[in-house]
Amino acid sequence: MSYQVIARKWRPQKFADVVGQQAVTRTLGNALKSGRLAQAFVFAGPRGVGKTTTARILARALSCVNGPTPDPCGTCDACVEIAEGRDMDVLEIDAATYTGIDNVREVIIAGLGIMPVRNRYKVFIIDEVHQLSVPSFNALLKSIEEPPPHVVFMMATTQLDKIPETVLSRAQVYEFRTINTKAIADKLRQIVEAEGITAGDESLQLIARDAEGSMRDAQSKLDQVIAFTGTTLTAEDVATVLGLVGRDLLLDAVQAVADEDSPAAFELAGRAVEMGYDLRAVCRELSRVVRDLLVLTIDPARIGDPEIAGETERDRLMELAARFSREDLLRAFDLLTRAEAEIRGAAQPRYHLEMALLRWIYLRKLVPIEELIAGTASGSPQSGSSRPSGRPDPSTGSGSPAAGRIPQQKLADAMSRAQNMASGSPGAPKPPSGDLSDVVSGFSRTFQDDLLAEIKKSKAVFYNMVVAQAQKIEVAGDRVTFTFSPMQRTLSSTLEQHRTWLEGLAQRLAGRRMAIVGVQGEASAPLLPSSTSPTSSPGPCVDAPGHDASGPAVSAGEARKSTLREQALADAGVQAMLEVFPAEIRDVEEM
Repeated sequence: MSYQVIARKWRPQKFADVVGQQAVTRTLGNALKSGRLAQAFVFAGPRGVGKTTTARILARALSCVNGPTPDPCGTCDACVEIAEGRDMDVLEIDAATYTGIDNVREVIIAGLGIMPVRNRYKVFIIDEVHQLSVPSFNALLKSIEEPPPHVVFMMATTQLDKIPETVLSRAQVYEFRTINTKAIADKLRQIVEAEGITAGDESLQLIARDAEGSMRDAQSKLDQVIAFTGTTLTAEDVATVLGLVGRDLLLDAVQAVADEDSPAAFELAGRAVEMGYDLRAVCRELSRVVRDLLVLTIDPARIGDPEIAGETERDRLMELAARFSREDLLRAFDLLTRAEAEIRGAAQPRYHLEMALLRWIYLRKLVPIEELIAGTASGSPQSGSSRPSGRPDPSTGSGSPAAGRIPQQKLADAMSRAQNMASGSPGAPKPPSGDLSDVVSGFSRTFQDDLLAEIKKSKAVFYNMVVAQAQKIEVAGDRVTFTFSPMQRTLSSTLEQHRTWLEGLAQRLAGRRMAIVGVQGEASAPLLPSSTSPTSSPGPCVDAPGHDASGPAVSAGEARKSTLREQALADAGVQAMLEVFPAEIRDVEEM
């Protein structure tokens, strides 16, 4: 007898032998027991998961001498002939061959009225039924909906969406799923033990993983590896025969990225080329490793899952997972996916792989703005406990680009000053006084100049957003009065929050107790230029020449927008960001 391949030799003969499709087999078994059998079935799912096999088992269950039964005997003439594909009452049709309407009429419709020769039912198994033409489907509609009592249709397809809804509504649809790696590996273990083959778990796991959920693919690959190695299978032999990318190479590449070792990345790309790997497969497998690491960062308990890691690589995967943040892995997955697409049409695939690894290294140095701001709460830009082990700390500057990076201490100082402004707490060192124009004479003039310069030096944002927007600043005796327009109530409130700090500053400059007062006046333009304006410069606080306090009336929309702008500019966080980043608020909208 000629050699029979493993996929055919180990084809399931009972519902219990079908792997990974318990929902389908149990439903069909219960239907057989209760006698609730449909006249047409559609089995849909990926390749190699048991669709046609299940149809054959169902045909045997209907035709067995003990049937209809969910457990056909496998020894009667009907069971044996159906298993061998030579039963006259079970007609298995390849839809790709009989795709036309004339073929359907001749092979199927014309034979519907003929009684089965021996069995209870005349069974039509149509494989890859989506290959039928639209007229062929239309010709079958009536036959599928109301066939003779002795006829049963079983249709298998890998593309359920190509079957017309009119056909699906007349049949019971069973969707098959891909088989998990562990179930495939267990079945392969059963086969090699029965065949007398010595194989390690890692080698079988590689075959099962490469099968991508298809049992038939896994059995065919096992047959191929056995033909190469003989009676002993090793992981190296499996990788060589199937052209799989070595797991060690993949983990070494991830290690090089974690260590930010660019020379090693180039070396590993060269090694992949020398070993003859398809570089698209390298990117695809790297994406898979990144996905596995992301799963482990989210749920470390999955380390025992054979689909994630083999026994020999679990410790290393856990170590690598601890060195990447979830954001790093998400960016890396997108990067590698794009690299795989680029390599497909590239003249020099190696260059694309090398550049992808380098981009991955430098992408890890990106620090989210949330981390920069949150890190200032403890006085440092980033706490060690919140950053994954091995990831460079941006505050140290090691491994991070110097050009264009915002100084961390500057952001911390800005946030600290913003917090002081919100709480009204004093505590800023006295800088040199600025140069302001004359406002009044004598002590009032000198004191006001020094006070404004001190405010501008200590809290530039507060000076620009509040003090410089005042209509008038007057010093009279022991009292400093800031006058704001009626629409500047928020600025007046912000000044009141800082009153304690301002009074302490004024007392230190004047040598005696000074009172700071904010009042509401009539609508007018601010008299102090903001230092953030391109043409601004410290100037006096005097009434504008020719200024008409009565001025033109302001519309309600403009007043509302002005109020919103004042509220935004008075926010401590906004002020801190404006002080650190070279930005300007041009417009404010209410959300």
